[in-house]
Parts: sequence; structure tokens; C-alpha cells
Amino acid sequence: MSELERLQVVVGEVQSARQQVAAVRNQVSELEGTIAAVQAQPEGLALHRHLGGVLIEVADRAALLEDLRTSHAQLQQHLERLSEHEARLVEAYEELRKDIEGSA
Repeated sequence: MSELERLQVVVGEVQSARQQVAAVRNQVSELEGTIAAVQAQPEGLALHRHLGGVLIEVADRAALLEDLRTSHAQLQQHLERLSEHEARLVEAYEELRKDIEGSA
């Protein structure tokens, strides 16, 4: 595989990684908003959770918040790993680009 072909592959991987980072970042933000909304919901009002195609009333707010926080933490860790992967891909891209420019 030529350097130019490798560069094209890396560019595709960088684009894919950036899309994944953006998608997970959006999920993290959405969960943060959900956690804030659940915390702001008055105790007397019911909360519902979407399961499959059905809304189910939540009986245990504390368990719901714990589930949301756990999901948030897991997504945050996933986002960090994806961001690190993206950074490594960008470094590889820069090195290949410099090699190609240097040999031209």
C-alpha cells in the first residue's frame, strides 16, 4: 500500500472516530439533561421510563438516578477512550502527511 493510500485510510478512520466522538458526546449531554430533569422533578409527581415501546412508571427514584449516573459514567469513560483513539489517529495522519510532503 502506498503512502497516499495509507493516508486516505487514516483520513477515513479519523472521520469515523470524530463521528463516534460526536455521537457519544451527544449521548453524554442527553444523559446529563435527563439526570438534571429527574432531580428537578417534584417528589409528588410521577416519573416514567421508556422500556421497549412502553412507558413504565418508576417507583424507585433513587434507583433510577443511580442507573442514569452509572450509564453516564460508562459513557464518559467510553468518550475518553474514543477521544484518545481519535488523537492517535490524528497524530498518524500528521506523520503520514509530513512523510508525503517530505518525499514530494
